[in-house]
Amino acid sequence: YVEADDLAAFVRKLKLERVHLVGTSIGAFTALVLAVQHPEIVSSLILAEPPVHRWIRDTPDGAAVYREFMTTIQEPVTKAFKTGDDKGAMRIFVDGMSGAHGFDSLPPERVAAIMQNSRAIKAIAISSELQPDVPREKVARLNLPVLIITGEHTIRIHKLGNEQLARLLPQAERATIPKAGHGSARENPETFNDAVLRFLARVPRRLAPALGVRKRAATERREE
Repeated sequence: YVEADDLAAFVRKLKLERVHLVGTSIGAFTALVLAVQHPEIVSSLILAEPPVHRWIRDTPDGAAVYREFMTTIQEPVTKAFKTGDDKGAMRIFVDGMSGAHGFDSLPPERVAAIMQNSRAIKAIAISSELQPDVPREKVARLNLPVLIITGEHTIRIHKLGNEQLARLLPQAERATIPKAGHGSARENPETFNDAVLRFLARVPRRLAPALGVRKRAATERREE
């Protein structure tokens, strides 16, 4: 929960009263934890496939999906990192998350960006708390606007995780990003951003002071 505590401290350092949090993958998990631990500073949540993998283990379909994810992706990734094969670990990770074998055909600049991100993935993979949990009963008590985003082609474990999240938060809105997988914000940014902005436009005005400020600033820039 260190990331959530750091983010809460950052928000308070900036003297922001309440914020809208948009997160994808582990960033979405961080946003969810922050909302549970510091609800007083969160206006709304936009969560794109937080890895709440533990939640699906005791569901009828989830146990087998969880085991498959661990044996074909998570455990091989961790093993590769521990043996010093960072590129091999990221190959397994990227191909596993995309459901395809496309790592070796990526352009060099994309591989470079992935390898830069590998430090964060490695830290998670070799952590003593590989898959931290957030109590479901606390998530269910959240009382704020929530948007749950799913990539159309994301792998099964993330779809099941989002289904569990939606069950806990029945008031949440949902959006599916077409032609995208787990990295929907990167793979289809126009549709992703449109879904986020449409959701924020529906957040009650009293909860969205920051959105109004950004809109006015954007209008002023266009008029200059």
